[in-house]
Amino acid sequence: MTDTLEPGTRSSVVVATLAAAGIVVSLAQTLVVPIIGSLPQIFQTDASNTAWVITVTLLAGAVSTPVVGRLADMYGKKRMLLIAIIPFIVGSVLCALSADIVTMIVGRGMQGLATGMIPLGISLLHDVLPKDKAGGAIALMSSSMGIGGALGLPIAAAVAEFADWRVLFWGTAGAAALVALAIWRAIPVREPKGQAHGFDYVGAFGLASGLIALMLAISKGAEWGWGSALTIGCFVTAAVVLGLWGWYELRRRAPLVDLRTTTKPVILLTNIASILVGFAMYAMNLIVPQVMQLPVEIGYGLGQSMFQMGLWAAPMGIGMMAVSNLGARISRVRGAKVTLTLAGIVIAVGYGVTAVVLATIGSRAPGPADDAVVLWTLILLTVGTTVVGCGVGFAFGAMPALIMSAAPANEKAAANGFNSLMRSLGTTASAAIVGAVLGSMVHRVGEYIFPTQGAFILSLVIGCIAALVASVIASTIPGNVKR
Repeated sequence: MTDTLEPGTRSSVVVATLAAAGIVVSLAQTLVVPIIGSLPQIFQTDASNTAWVITVTLLAGAVSTPVVGRLADMYGKKRMLLIAIIPFIVGSVLCALSADIVTMIVGRGMQGLATGMIPLGISLLHDVLPKDKAGGAIALMSSSMGIGGALGLPIAAAVAEFADWRVLFWGTAGAAALVALAIWRAIPVREPKGQAHGFDYVGAFGLASGLIALMLAISKGAEWGWGSALTIGCFVTAAVVLGLWGWYELRRRAPLVDLRTTTKPVILLTNIASILVGFAMYAMNLIVPQVMQLPVEIGYGLGQSMFQMGLWAAPMGIGMMAVSNLGARISRVRGAKVTLTLAGIVIAVGYGVTAVVLATIGSRAPGPADDAVVLWTLILLTVGTTVVGCGVGFAFGAMPALIMSAAPANEKAAANGFNSLMRSLGTTASAAIVGAVLGSMVHRVGEYIFPTQGAFILSLVIGCIAALVASVIASTIPGNVKR
């Protein structure tokens, strides 16, 4: 039975606080996009070093998410929310004050440690909200990662274009401090179910080591070379370490991640679908912004600035937020399995619309495009990305409901954190695969090299297939949880 809030505690305040926490934390994912090209000049280093500003946040988030979830199950969710947001604030301040790339990377890594707050907030909402309110709130909280990323891009681009880039990090530090205060004041304390044994330090170290090796191989494989000794070594290390980790976890009485729970059909199939949904969500974010910023002279570019592109991309995040209540209603009436199955179809439709639009603009002759043509193309592309955002919003609301329906009460935060990790694996794989496609199919225009129109179309087809496969997998989930 779900515990309800104490009398006098407004559920809307709890939902708003946790959603704000998710959005602020997710801002870190896109915060540096507008300035990443300038960082080599700012810090007097090369592009391979500045790329770690993005990679380290991803690695820190992948490692911290399951750990934070397990600690929350043991010691309390509110306590871990407050603990997790501290390194985010400190990391933001370090980035704002950084005079060299090493300090910047350390700060970004500390920001990434707060990634686990999003799945943690989802499990907390499941604990404290009445059943009739929990579905929509969980859908909104789950979508906050995409919402923050989409809405943060135009904000970050505007700050980078019109103000000092350090304002970006001072702003997130201040916002995170306000969120921490709101968590302290508004979030109720719930006694944890408790664990008979202590924290699994060996399991945490093993999972962190294996994940770092795996994420490095996926995210850096294109840069290092997929056949290089370094990339292959990382893949082999990940396979060996994660294999040993799984063997160890199955023999512990209180493991970091209960693999027996993760192999339950509902949880296993939902996690596989999560990887594919994460792939589809991030692939769209890689493809359309590039098309919007390419010069119109090449025939399929739209000539938008970073700030303009951010404004056109924002509706995708708004779409995620807008469908949270609708998705929860579908899950209550038809079941979360149906919502997740529908989500894959909606995402695929959005990809189809985008591919048709991109194929159409790719067919025009190179040269300056009529302003009206560019405007209508931008509108239609935004329609396609917004449809994808709606589908992702449906998926992000359904997946936690499915996970928490099958996870034991004392493992809900850890199981939800593991599901969030699966989404992260999907986004990392998306960056690698789409990046490889766009990097291998190029043509030269003057002194510049651009991905071909065919490369963008192929990438959209891959994303569409991922969404459809996710829908098929979701349809095979046994049972049908209604919330």
